Amino acid sequence: MRFTKMQGCGNDYVYLNCFELPLPKDPAELARRMSDRHFGIGSDGLILICPSDNGADARMRMFNADGSESEMCGNGLRCVAKYVHDHGIRKADKLRIQTGRGILAVDLEVKAGKVERVTVNMGKPILDGATIPTKLEGNPPVEVPLLVNGLTLHVTAVSMGNPHCINFVEKATDELVLGLGPKIENSEMFPARTNVEFIEVISPTEVRQRTWERGSGETLACGTGASAVCVAGVLTGRTKRKIINHLLGGDLELEWRESDGCVYKTGPAVEVFSGDWPE
Repeated sequence: MRFTKMQGCGNDYVYLNCFELPLPKDPAELARRMSDRHFGIGSDGLILICPSDNGADARMRMFNADGSESEMCGNGLRCVAKYVHDHGIRKADKLRIQTGRGILAVDLEVKAGKVERVTVNMGKPILDGATIPTKLEGNPPVEVPLLVNGLTLHVTAVSMGNPHCINFVEKATDELVLGLGPKIENSEMFPARTNVEFIEVISPTEVRQRTWERGSGETLACGTGASAVCVAGVLTGRTKRKIINHLLGGDLELEWRESDGCVYKTGPAVEVFSGDWPE
């Protein structure tokens, strides 16, 4: 079974071209085995590139390393767009990709026939507590006290098609990210679990992010998380609507536009290698 490994800011996934391959019988189990960094290919999860059933150029289905299916992945979406273009599924500098949060528009920066960077319209943030979903108070829940391991954090919850819990901190330490990240992910305040971001504010136009990703642990980048951080920065008065976010795997450019209320994310997409999975 032919696969391609791709990464966006170090957020790496295994991709299957289901325009040519049949859908896996058990994608959750396949994601767990392929993602294993010792006995598999090694990745943050598995992404299926499928024909759309809703008029888009392609459909993306994303499975975390633990086999759970997520609604969206911003870094993965950029790589899907690159694959669709570079592998000839649809040669265009504008694409529409079907995701768990609907059809999203992407603009491609192409050089020498290959996509280098992608801008994604991530859509409008979801700020209604019940829809995020979270049991935290507020619509949106901004700077709400959350008790974790005897420590009170003041968190902001935003959904970009999947839930995020944003924590603005002086220093994003291992103690916070690796110690509290999994506990917040599984907090009873988040019925569908949550992704967790720890954010250092450098200036009103620049932040640094570490992410504990739902179902995968700490990852080098999270595109929906970076988008949620852009929104949370504005809601809490810490940042402007246009920022650069420094993630462990690279930088993303974000803008929460007043004109249409959507978040736009620009960043790289890289094909690492292809191979054959023995199945």
